[in-house]
Amino acid sequence: MSATVLTASALLLDMDGTLVNSDAVVERCWRRWALKHGLDPEAALKVVHGRQGYATMAVLLPDRPVEENYADNRVMLAEETADVDGVVPIGGARAFMAAIADLPHALVTSADSALATARMGAAALPMPAVRVTAEQVGASKPDPEGFLKGAAELGFGAADCIVFEDSEAGIAAGRAAGMRVVGVGPRAAALSPDAHVEDLTQIRVEAAEDGTIRLHIDEA
Repeated sequence: MSATVLTASALLLDMDGTLVNSDAVVERCWRRWALKHGLDPEAALKVVHGRQGYATMAVLLPDRPVEENYADNRVMLAEETADVDGVVPIGGARAFMAAIADLPHALVTSADSALATARMGAAALPMPAVRVTAEQVGASKPDPEGFLKGAAELGFGAADCIVFEDSEAGIAAGRAAGMRVVGVGPRAAALSPDAHVEDLTQIRVEAAEDGTIRLHIDEA
């Protein structure tokens, strides 16, 4: 392992795959959906992470009317919100959230508010006071809108923020926002984030005297 130190004024946190391991329920719900529509479930699962459901459906069924994607997405969100079996925190997430509790941070997730509340609750993680959920953006990741809104709500510029993400769409969104990215977990390893960790046990948070946040990262 090699040690990296990154300094920021604020942290912007994805949820699924970054703070919460929800892969079990995501795979259950999307496998059902793919089979219902005659698609290969394995191929579908390669594009679901990081995006809002309607955006995933648009990739998988590009000729389908967008209204049908939005309707299916509402059903999918209800199914995912009701199913928290197997939803657990990513390694080190509880200690990490405790360490940043009094520091500027926001949740920026493709989940809607109800799903975010259900999954953070199932993982016994505190919900950040500042959060950008699906209802608050007009475009899904990889569009940078969510991260830019999170930074603006916290009162910081893009260059002063560090994004925590696990997926290709999320990392692309962070980069498009002009932010540095810490990649979390196996999906992020091949995407060349500014730093990469297997989980959050590899990060130590230090609040500097000038108010900045120093992240001591033992890279994978």
